[in-house]
Amino acid sequence: RERGGTGMRSGMRAGMRSGMGAGVQALAMLLWALLASGTELTFELPDSARQCFHQQLERGTKFTLDYQVIAGGHYDVDCSVEDPNGRTLYKEAKKQYDSFPHHAEVEGVYTFCFSNEFSTFSHKTIYFDFQVGDEPPILPAMSSRVTALTQMESACVTIHEALNAVIDSQTHYRLREAQDRSRAEDLNSRVSYWSVGETFILFVVSVGQVVLLKSFFTEKRPGSGKAGT
Repeated sequence: RERGGTGMRSGMRAGMRSGMGAGVQALAMLLWALLASGTELTFELPDSARQCFHQQLERGTKFTLDYQVIAGGHYDVDCSVEDPNGRTLYKEAKKQYDSFPHHAEVEGVYTFCFSNEFSTFSHKTIYFDFQVGDEPPILPAMSSRVTALTQMESACVTIHEALNAVIDSQTHYRLREAQDRSRAEDLNSRVSYWSVGETFILFVVSVGQVVLLKSFFTEKRPGSGKAGT
């Protein structure tokens, strides 16, 4: 009995260790999949300026460019994407936001540019997200797997999908908050300038009225020569 109990306890411990090892491996794969994301950047684009970015891509690689103007002017910008041979793959003028998915047909350096050359006095704040390739599977050989997922693996897949949805929602609301804040600050500055202008006009009108009323009650004295005669 003691030997059987000892064997049962050792088997339970080995099962727990294997389960914990699988859970740690699945969690590591989850964190790796979360870290293997694309490039996100928010930058300032001055007036009458053009900013380009470059990315080395292999042939057949899928990439997606998402961009949005957060602040500045009429919230519009020119965007273009070129392949290594200089062929224009995408070109849009005065867009507030857009998305461009594409598969690289030629290996080399791809260039995507943002232009504010049509604006002479307003600078822009632009956000873009450049995703390269498909998202790797959260678990190894998940696409060719025949057996059903364990409870730990299913939970990791569910958590991964939920976190992706949370990340997308946070990015969306962060951009909306930044855009609304920019509009609110612009409106606040306009209201402040208008208030200062009204204050100055009221001050000038008040001084003018005082001077005008004072001139009505001022006694006009005759000249000294005319009084002598």
